Amino acid sequence: MKQSLRGFLAATLMALLVAGCATQSPSVVDRAPDRDPGQLLRQAEEQVPEQAAMTRLEAADILARQGEREDAFETAGNIDEQALPESDRVRWALLFSELARALDDPHSVLRATQVLDDELPMPSRAQRTLEDRQRWARETLDKPDPERFALPELEGETINRIAVALPESGALSNLAEALASAMRRHHDIQGDDVQLSFLDATQYSLDELYDRVQQMNAQVMIGPLSKEQVTQLEQRDSVPVPTLALNYGSSERNQAKRLFQYGLSAEDEARQAARRAWQDGHRRMALMVPDNDWGQRVGEAFWNQWQRQGGDITNAVRYNPGNPVSDAVKTALNVRGERARLDDIDALFLLALPEYARQVPPTMDYYYAQDLPVYATSHLHDGARQIRLDQDLNDVMFMDIPWQIPDAAVGGEEVLPFYASYQRLREESDASMFRLMAMGVDAYEIATRLSDFSQLQGFDGSTGKLFLTSDGRIYRELPWAKFQNGVPSPILIPGLLGDTQGNQADNDERNGD
Repeated sequence: MKQSLRGFLAATLMALLVAGCATQSPSVVDRAPDRDPGQLLRQAEEQVPEQAAMTRLEAADILARQGEREDAFETAGNIDEQALPESDRVRWALLFSELARALDDPHSVLRATQVLDDELPMPSRAQRTLEDRQRWARETLDKPDPERFALPELEGETINRIAVALPESGALSNLAEALASAMRRHHDIQGDDVQLSFLDATQYSLDELYDRVQQMNAQVMIGPLSKEQVTQLEQRDSVPVPTLALNYGSSERNQAKRLFQYGLSAEDEARQAARRAWQDGHRRMALMVPDNDWGQRVGEAFWNQWQRQGGDITNAVRYNPGNPVSDAVKTALNVRGERARLDDIDALFLLALPEYARQVPPTMDYYYAQDLPVYATSHLHDGARQIRLDQDLNDVMFMDIPWQIPDAAVGGEEVLPFYASYQRLREESDASMFRLMAMGVDAYEIATRLSDFSQLQGFDGSTGKLFLTSDGRIYRELPWAKFQNGVPSPILIPGLLGDTQGNQADNDERNGD
């Protein structure tokens, strides 16, 4: 529940006092007038990073005290907190987390409370305040609303009657066939008593589909696959049968009771890449995405997450995949003559398919940008081992599902989730469809667990570590790998994997929207 403005302002002022302001607040009678926050923000544009961060913090403080909390939140969010002195980082964290809490933004609360991991000196009261807000954010993101997602008809029941509604014709039929095939094969390998019934979703309207599912006495429906149909469902108050849709709707939130959504979201991967790059200490990113609807959606997801964290996008390129790669790289990296100008670029985010992606690092090398870190989504990795071709991707960091990068994800194939199904499907399926096969396996497993939500919190699936978020959408936390000698390998760079900071980054990633 959102706090009242009066309570918000009182808490903000208390937070600032707890943080140890250098001077005592003047009385109401002799209080000096606030400076103009707009003027302060303009002034910050001309200052060096350290001074600019302090100036923006002052502007955010003034805006908060004036009751302009949305503007204060945006201003505080644009501060590079790493540039602040330790005491002012704590001050910023208290202010920003309070603003984010008042605006029901748990992701920003988590960003603010990362100062707890740095063990900065602070009063015990300030530490308790930040710990309480961090706990609220994690609980908000991790736990579905029990009232919204209550399934009394399934409580204490074993789910063994599942209807699968997928299109058998049309543009999505090939994808649907891969999903359905994986469910059937996994079901046979598991040898359980679940009854799977398949319906051709193209033959019915949504209401007719639910009528059929209810006539079949199914406990859960898997489907639909169409983004348009999922969007229609999430705008309803409720759906007649507990439903696991195999896509995400385009609404800002899923408001339908009993509706759960799961898919291989490229936008989620972009947001995870933004969180990873930020955790590694980068603040200024260049961006390369294809000039199409897919590139726009994924690019916007990265951009929004990056700016929410307080980072800057210094160059954003929407490239034509048919044009020379050098055209995009030269623009993204400020190439002048034969050399990239990287004074205001810390790293590059790349969205590309394998053929295009393999040309990017050699082009960067040519322009003397071989040491610039590159973060990418799973789309540059087709899953087939092509060592000679993938040598050109050496040092590129990317995420993928465990079934695609077993060595980096879990230390080898034998310890993968659902190893028997992995073996069979790897042998039988086309490499281009293997991620969908893994998704089909996880969809089956999620559906059988809907009677006990606790099983979905940190569930180790074929497509990642799965979490049920507060609006019924399944979030996937993906493992990271880096190409070395043309092979996806574990990342051993400090701050990514294998140390305390990296583990904290992994914990934070699962709270993505």
